[in-house]
Amino acid sequence: MRRTGVLAATVAVLIVAALVAVATRGDDDRDVDAADPTTTSSTLAPATTTTLPPAPVTTSAPPATAPPATVAAVTTSSPTTAPSAAPARSVADQGWGVPFAAVGGMSLLHPSSHVERIGFHESNHDGARSLQPLASAVSPFVMETRERGTGATTAADIVVQPGTEIRSPVTGTVLRGGGYTLYCDYRDEYVVIAPDGQPTWEVKVLHIVGVQVRKGQRVVAGETVLARHAHQLPFESQVDESRTVDPAWPHTHIEVVDPSIPDRPSPGGGCD
Repeated sequence: MRRTGVLAATVAVLIVAALVAVATRGDDDRDVDAADPTTTSSTLAPATTTTLPPAPVTTSAPPATAPPATVAAVTTSSPTTAPSAAPARSVADQGWGVPFAAVGGMSLLHPSSHVERIGFHESNHDGARSLQPLASAVSPFVMETRERGTGATTAADIVVQPGTEIRSPVTGTVLRGGGYTLYCDYRDEYVVIAPDGQPTWEVKVLHIVGVQVRKGQRVVAGETVLARHAHQLPFESQVDESRTVDPAWPHTHIEVVDPSIPDRPSPGGGCD
């Protein structure tokens, strides 16, 4: 019994020694991946707490925004039409000696150095010769019929700048000139010339003011002054209907007549 007790005491001592060895061994051999249900608490030095004053609240402006790129404005309203500028008057300053038509082998010169346009129309004389407009004519056009039964280009209304002198369209001799009554109602002036190129014909220049030549006088195309200026008629003439600018300018009438061809009796008594 005593031996058994000694053995039991010895075993007890060994068990206690083993437990002490385990308790004092480090954790270096512990598997870090194994679950350890044992909670190990450590006593740490208390953390030092530093109390800082509250940070000031800064109310700052929002970050500056870069100015947007310039973009063309989009108009959503109905566009308004700006008043159009008045059309400019077109006047040819072609000087003297420039022909506007040909007839019977001779040329007719512009009677003024400042011409706006030339309207060809039917003459009132049956003996009037057709005029052939030339490329050098200033803005030529043919007007609507006047129901006179003559050629569409047997006369020409040449619109000229007011106040400019009227010169002879041909070289020849003055047959007659002076005042007459236009359309049985309006006072007007004229000059008739026998051209050197066709001495038996008559070149008639009407709607002028202040005749400067006399019967039998020699005149030179583009040089001799027939009248002080063109006559601004007191009514709207057919050529005035084609104007694009106001006011209407005066015009000088030119035609070439073969007087050997008699006129038909006029239904208007010579006033149409």
